[in-house]
Amino acid sequence: MFRKILIANRGEIACRVIKTARRMGIQTVAVYSDADARAPFVQMADEAVHIGPSPAAQSYLIADKIIAACKQTGAEAVHPGYGFLSERTSFAEELAKNGIAFIGPPVNAIAAMGDKIESKKLAKEAGVNVVPGFVGEIEDTEHAVRISAEIGYPVMMKASAGGGGKGMRLAYDEKDVREGFEAVKREGLNSFGDDRVFIEKFILGPRHIEIQILGDQHGNVLYLNERECSIQRRHQKVVEEAPSPFVTPKMRKAMGEQCVALSRAVGYYSAGTVELIVSGADPSGESFYFLEMNTRLQVEHPVTECITGIDLVEQMIRVAAGEKLSITQDDVKIEGWAIENRVYAEDPYRGFLPSTGRLVRYNPPLADKTQAPFADGVSTSLDTNGSGLDSVSSQPPFASSEVEMPQGYIRVDDGVMEGGEVSMFYDPMIAKLITWAPTRSEAADLQIAALDRFEIEGLGHNIDFVSAIMQHPRFRSGELTTGFIAEEYPDGFTGAATSADTLKHLAAIAGFIMTARADRACQIDQQLDGTLEPPYDWSVTIGGVTHAVSLDEDVTVDGEALDLDMEYTPGERMVEASVGDADYGVKVEVTRTGLKLTTHGRVHKVQALPARLAPLTSHMIEKIPPDLSKFLICPMPGLLVALHVQEGDKVEAGQPLAVVEAMKMENILRAEKSATVKTINAKQGESLAVDAVILELE
Repeated sequence: MFRKILIANRGEIACRVIKTARRMGIQTVAVYSDADARAPFVQMADEAVHIGPSPAAQSYLIADKIIAACKQTGAEAVHPGYGFLSERTSFAEELAKNGIAFIGPPVNAIAAMGDKIESKKLAKEAGVNVVPGFVGEIEDTEHAVRISAEIGYPVMMKASAGGGGKGMRLAYDEKDVREGFEAVKREGLNSFGDDRVFIEKFILGPRHIEIQILGDQHGNVLYLNERECSIQRRHQKVVEEAPSPFVTPKMRKAMGEQCVALSRAVGYYSAGTVELIVSGADPSGESFYFLEMNTRLQVEHPVTECITGIDLVEQMIRVAAGEKLSITQDDVKIEGWAIENRVYAEDPYRGFLPSTGRLVRYNPPLADKTQAPFADGVSTSLDTNGSGLDSVSSQPPFASSEVEMPQGYIRVDDGVMEGGEVSMFYDPMIAKLITWAPTRSEAADLQIAALDRFEIEGLGHNIDFVSAIMQHPRFRSGELTTGFIAEEYPDGFTGAATSADTLKHLAAIAGFIMTARADRACQIDQQLDGTLEPPYDWSVTIGGVTHAVSLDEDVTVDGEALDLDMEYTPGERMVEASVGDADYGVKVEVTRTGLKLTTHGRVHKVQALPARLAPLTSHMIEKIPPDLSKFLICPMPGLLVALHVQEGDKVEAGQPLAVVEAMKMENILRAEKSATVKTINAKQGESLAVDAVILELE
């Protein structure tokens, strides 16, 4: 076994690998850029080596610096995590030349599967179903248009070396191809150093199912069941679960055996994932097709660990050290259900624009083990789910907080800390929230409860959005496709749907909070004359409806008595409340006219006034916001990579005006109406701040 390994990555996956290595008695080395000098993974590792400036192209993507760090520290092996150099054949080859083990698959397998064009050819030869499309070099946009017409719309354009949702565009017609082909080439070149593109048929009603593969260097290859990853935005996964609510045992066996056959065909070992597209329109489940094989650890690997009890990072390390797998295919079971939500630094209320900045407050659920409603005590065994597989890994493989609960458990994998910064240089993922329970419904309920108690302040995040997905009737029914988000939120996200009863409950909670605040103020002022009492009757407006709330003897809302159980001390940001049989974790923010209460996937703006003062609001003058429609404003910090117009040009509604790159993704900014370009305020290649004016229309 290795004595010391280096993790050629950053953030949560670096923390994840370090924790398993530490449990195995292996020393760890972290490498870090300027932006990550104070990051948690740097502090967790036994040693850390600085490798350069913040941009990944000048630090994490330079193989020579990683190898130099190995030699400097005596690291015997490198775990690449995901992204960066994890699927670069040249990196694995250089490690081998320097006598350093690569904790991953063999070079020939990376090469075979890393090229989407060549991998499809190999998959077809191995007897794996493949999607109809053009597998070859595409010369230019005109060639792409001809190919798309021959295949038949809709088509998907993909960067050959792409991954992680980058370098992909869906085209429904010729216009989409002409507009998106060059963008796919640029994203492929910028992110992967390869501008080749291929085009394939877009499967209607598609579900994204992937099979986890695990093999050793002695010819043993297993499939560890499937993951459902259909809920995506811009081809970036948002929610993952295992198993899939769509896959039957017959499908699972057919998929798994085809994926094992492909793995054997390329001599694969270590952990890997074969991604499949499945036609949800085919109830037989036989219409599944090979998409690609990721020759690395996946972001969503925790859900597989939760249902199988197998620590994939540990297995990767053992396989790289030459050990045989200690389990067979018959040992791989499915116990319970696991769901993972990716917590991103993006603002769903503003069209999911990337959000960078400092984490002014970061408090993941269960950081305090006594936090209600979860049970005390840290789990120390994989037997929390009764899997009986602790012979594979005697300690939990989980990378962060894990607390056992009677109905399941939650797990947080992260690599950030309060006061740290989410940088523009890297992926916007803040954390991964994973829940396990005996059933899918219980796992989703745990997600909702945990998300309510996940505190992030200082930048935009998608906690409300993923909570809304967990509550959505279509998600609960398991009727998923990759178009879920676009279909269910066509006009953007404004918050989860809220029932009238929930609004009444929140009105009662708001009245309680306002009374406690008023009581505190009276206690302070009472020192002056001793006659003050707080108001117990409130006019609470929430969700466009005004409620009369009274806390005189009982708590009543509009005359209806409610059984409210809660405690609140002025200044608290989070409260636990029960109203009847309903439990709430509510984030509290005080405003000038009341409160902001956030729970169950929605921010509720609450106006709370003493009942005797409420009638005076009719005399208030409404402030009209300024008209900014004549300005093209940069929606997020980013780089202006293209400017399509000049001063004096006439533009039409929907016409592309500029392209801003943020967090490695290109965002096309379009005209909202027909107009003429009056002035240009920014230059191509310029770095822009959020709300910077790019141009003015007249």
